[in-house]
Amino acid sequence: MRAAKAAGPARKTDYTNAAQQRLLQVVLALFGDTVQGMAPIVLARGVGCSAAVITRDLDNLRSAGLAERDEITGLWRLTPRLPQQAVKVFSSIERAQRQVDEARNRFTRNPN
Repeated sequence: MRAAKAAGPARKTDYTNAAQQRLLQVVLALFGDTVQGMAPIVLARGVGCSAAVITRDLDNLRSAGLAERDEITGLWRLTPRLPQQAVKVFSSIERAQRQVDEARNRFTRNPN
């Protein structure tokens, strides 16, 4: 399955790799249920690949510390590693917003 290319100027070399694109799709799909997890067959259908391919992808994500399998249910979910990065993004945005608010207050308060 080939992912759609981003709009922009044409490149002389196409570095797009189908397996890497699929793995990214699996990661994004796993964000869909970070509590219960997802069945491999559901992930395979969602990404458009076979059960064998999704098994390899999930094993690679486990090796990278990004996904884990619930041994009781057999469902796969993200480890806290990526969601923690999302929290960092929101914290950074909040810090930037505070800086903008402080600057706005400096320029809009009434001088004495």
